[in-house]
Amino acid sequence: MLDVVITGGTVIDGTGAVGVPADVGIRDGKIVEIGTVTESAARTIDATDQVVAPGFIDIHTHYDAQAFWDTSLSPSPLHGVTTVMGGNCGFTIAPLTPDDGDYLMRMLARVEGMPLESLQQGVPWDWRSTAEYLDRLDGTLMPNAGFLVGHSAIRRVVMKDAATERAATPEELEQMKALLREGLAAGGMGFSSTWSTSHNDHTGVPVPSRHATRDEVVALCAVVKDFPGTTLEFIPQVGPFTPETFDLMAAMSVAANRPLNWNLLAVQAQNWDNVQHQLTGGDIAAAKGGRVLALTLPDTFRLRLNLRSGFVLDILPGWDKLMALPLAEKVAMLRNPAGRAEMDTLAQSAAGPLKSLANWGSYTLLETFSEQWKRFEGRTIGAIATELAKSAWDTLADIAIDDDLNTVIASMDTGQTDASWEKRVEVWRDPRAIVGASDAGAHLDMIDSFSYATTLIARTTVDRSLIPLEEAVHYLTGSPAALYGLKGRGVLASGNAADIVVFDPTRIGPGEVFTKFDLPGGAGRVYGEADGIAHVLVNGVPCVQAGELLDARPGTLLRSGRDTNTVTAT
Repeated sequence: MLDVVITGGTVIDGTGAVGVPADVGIRDGKIVEIGTVTESAARTIDATDQVVAPGFIDIHTHYDAQAFWDTSLSPSPLHGVTTVMGGNCGFTIAPLTPDDGDYLMRMLARVEGMPLESLQQGVPWDWRSTAEYLDRLDGTLMPNAGFLVGHSAIRRVVMKDAATERAATPEELEQMKALLREGLAAGGMGFSSTWSTSHNDHTGVPVPSRHATRDEVVALCAVVKDFPGTTLEFIPQVGPFTPETFDLMAAMSVAANRPLNWNLLAVQAQNWDNVQHQLTGGDIAAAKGGRVLALTLPDTFRLRLNLRSGFVLDILPGWDKLMALPLAEKVAMLRNPAGRAEMDTLAQSAAGPLKSLANWGSYTLLETFSEQWKRFEGRTIGAIATELAKSAWDTLADIAIDDDLNTVIASMDTGQTDASWEKRVEVWRDPRAIVGASDAGAHLDMIDSFSYATTLIARTTVDRSLIPLEEAVHYLTGSPAALYGLKGRGVLASGNAADIVVFDPTRIGPGEVFTKFDLPGGAGRVYGEADGIAHVLVNGVPCVQAGELLDARPGTLLRSGRDTNTVTAT
């Protein structure tokens, strides 16, 4: 007898092939038959008028900490995601020593927008090695999950405070390489790092990996070559890449003989020249024997900004230190007329593209938590300021104070035009790019890109007939599975894991986005469910039904080599 049979649906297998009417039989977590299934089953799922596809694969998340307080890794499974990759950008929480937990959690709170109180109350911080960390999560999660080994973590463990002060000595580099080897041997999926100027720790200082020399980064990548089924992930810089950045990414890929995906390529019709410039990194790497791919978000990278975390706003002149201040000190500064004026003066000194970041009147008041300001939601700060006969900055500051700095503001979303979606499709079809970049589990107060999979299908097949549904599914399943070498995942085939999403092709899409206060310590997060997702199965076990998370936790803790094949750069 089968465990589950899915009947009456259209099977889109993840390869890009045309969908076909077929049943899917499942036993012991595997697909055993696709076609006309006559064997009886303990459970039958009626997929009439629905699509049956591989579960979506999200290769850029930051669920490393959330995995301890929310083993469903929500809301990703609600959007059809059955496999996630964590440990990106060098921001892992293993390896660990008793002296480094406090630094790492405060760094994460700063650079990845995870509430500090949630990290303190929701994470045990009692492992030491990457192996111990992975073992702690093994068998506890709803989706399948793999984790990279992060540069900032291993640098901090080896160098302590000096990790954010100087280059490593040869002896320290050898210790870092040893920790990386241990992590990869335990099943770490590869190596991740960042040189992005937007990544500063809670003291306003660049995170540990940003103090690494080129030689250090390349030497660590060379370690990866010795471990099967591994890969590389990197954030190079903010803005158009320099020749040095292109050269570094190529050297990293060549040293590891692994593909490197870099984050983030945002695509709109308006920035097409820059998109083409960034994609040339793939050509430069290929000429040197490497493989570099742009990780591109299939939507606008909408930023829900607030003064509580201050992330993104902290790239304004002098604001890196201001936004690192404790909450009470920030509120006191905003209440003080002189302090408030000083903040705005610093912000207005921004030059070039940064100047628009301090155009307070242009932001929309997206969400407020104070009844006296609720009537203004959906209006621009400038319009509110005009009505109240105040400056835009004073208006924003007053609202923020009443909200304990939780006020959410956002710039106008200019990336929803047909022209921008057409350009995104062009990038997805480019072999130098890969779809992803959800950042799910991070910037919990700021972004809603956890819905990237349902958004991709909705905007390109439901709202616009830009690509066939089969092609859209491939970008979310077979394509990322191939890049990471996932064994038996990303494609529906006999013998493969039964990671499956059943959805209505006419209704699938992201649902309403709102702030949900369900984190440890009572902190809030940006949250959103999906429309049109009927069922999600992980390893053959139902995990989502009719938009509701179930109790099952059947996810596999993915380990490099065992669960992945080696994908080389050439």
